[in-house]
Amino acid sequence: MKNYSAILLFAGVLTAFASCKKSYLDEKPYSSYTPLTVTDSLGMEASAIGLYNLETGILTYSGAQGWPSVWQVGTDVANATAQQQGIEVPYYNYSLLTSQDGAANYIWGKYYALINNANIIIDNAENPSNTKLGPVGKKQVEAEAKFFRAYAYNNLVTLFGKVPLTDHALTVPKTNFTRASLDELNALILSDLTYASTNLSDLNAGTSKTNAQGKPVGRANKYMAMQLLAEAYLRMGKNDLAEQQAQAVINSGKFSLIKARYGVRAGGAGDYYSDMFVYGNERRAQGNSEAIWVLEQENPSVVVGGNVDNAQQRRVWGAAYYGVPGMLPCDSLGGRSIARLRLSNWVLYGLYPQGDLRNSQYSIKRRYYYNDPAFPALLGKPVPFAGADTLFRICPSTTKWGAFDPNDTFGYAMIKDFMMMRLGETYLLLAEAQMKQGKTADAATSINVLRTRANAPQVTAAQMTLDFVLDERARELIGEENRRQTLMRTGTLVDRATRLNSNDAVHPTTGLAAKNLLLPIPLSEIQLNKDAVLEQNPGY
Repeated sequence: MKNYSAILLFAGVLTAFASCKKSYLDEKPYSSYTPLTVTDSLGMEASAIGLYNLETGILTYSGAQGWPSVWQVGTDVANATAQQQGIEVPYYNYSLLTSQDGAANYIWGKYYALINNANIIIDNAENPSNTKLGPVGKKQVEAEAKFFRAYAYNNLVTLFGKVPLTDHALTVPKTNFTRASLDELNALILSDLTYASTNLSDLNAGTSKTNAQGKPVGRANKYMAMQLLAEAYLRMGKNDLAEQQAQAVINSGKFSLIKARYGVRAGGAGDYYSDMFVYGNERRAQGNSEAIWVLEQENPSVVVGGNVDNAQQRRVWGAAYYGVPGMLPCDSLGGRSIARLRLSNWVLYGLYPQGDLRNSQYSIKRRYYYNDPAFPALLGKPVPFAGADTLFRICPSTTKWGAFDPNDTFGYAMIKDFMMMRLGETYLLLAEAQMKQGKTADAATSINVLRTRANAPQVTAAQMTLDFVLDERARELIGEENRRQTLMRTGTLVDRATRLNSNDAVHPTTGLAAKNLLLPIPLSEIQLNKDAVLEQNPGY
């Protein structure tokens, strides 16, 4: 939306220019980016790949290096450190979260760009005059585009509530958007995902590098749509339908929980849970049998165009140990990080039961040892926990984003894949759906599948509450899930952030109120939308 509102201003400049030199713009363009060219298989394929490129760009945004922190700090799982970048500040100091917020404005614009690009594909696939693609090809590419459209809209609704609905491509400026009802938005999301789950590719067995359509296994498959359907149904309160979708993914036989060492680190130090997050182990084709959707990245120093931007996840999540004299960035420590956030005390000291594999030294690093040969008297000795160093330089941190790139020892960009959906989360969605229906024994059984894998104590039906399910999500998915979005979806952000993580010594969570269960509609969108009222969310 933002792009098309802004285009209106540009169009005015062109009109004024053309009045002076009319023939200058008579040339008919044939740009590969215009909807006119998205009619044959090559155009459709390029456009579909572009959807992955757009989503990658959202995740790897580095213009504001604190971007990954926006979705974690000021919740129950993380706090900003002295190394904060800036964009994340209103997300723990909520009194500063206004309609001019940079993060809210950025994600709004990016998701609407993703929607419009998906709409271009859908419009051309549904156009009866387009005879360059057969019916099967049209269904396949339309299903892929509808998955991304539903994905973007489901995220927008979770973050902003009612938002404008555009189900056809915008090719001219539009300045009269209004917010659609949740019923209208949910109907489109469910329609798109139902179509996608029916028409997207199945997966081949094992570690095949291609799906049933012969395309790379990293492309959209029907189980991605089913998992997103489960999450969307939970947001809508349709818990029985959410349970059906999660069960269908689990019962498909296409996925299994990782319970044994595998892959590039199978013979080295580690455990089977942490093996999933080792660079070279994350993809289905690399042996990750839990992988439902992995957004694959390549090292741009090896594969030209292998990444869209410079992903900051490692720098945000890892400890800034490089700042301790006697410490050098290295592979065993996950490369160079700068700790823009720190796991909350609740996560570090109150979340995991004794023996839980997800809290092992291979998943959450708590001890550091001097490794710089230039300091022979210190080499191999433990780095003491002292003073402010414990808050970011040698703070305990998740290893999920760690990876050392010898081509980038400074550690500016991260090159790991993004594990968007995996089977561990499917069991958590299933447990949530069961618990919300009062099926507490079934919910405990679903949770215990994960706890058995993690060597954690079994739980009972009496323990099954939404809070417990959200606790278990943190144990299983810390560093993976968008925690803010999960707590906004479940309506628990205010309670859990206040109760579990409001007293950080450096950047405490303050000003959090019920209005923050939704983000502000960007002021720029409201102002550019001159021909209709685009209402603001309450309290902003």
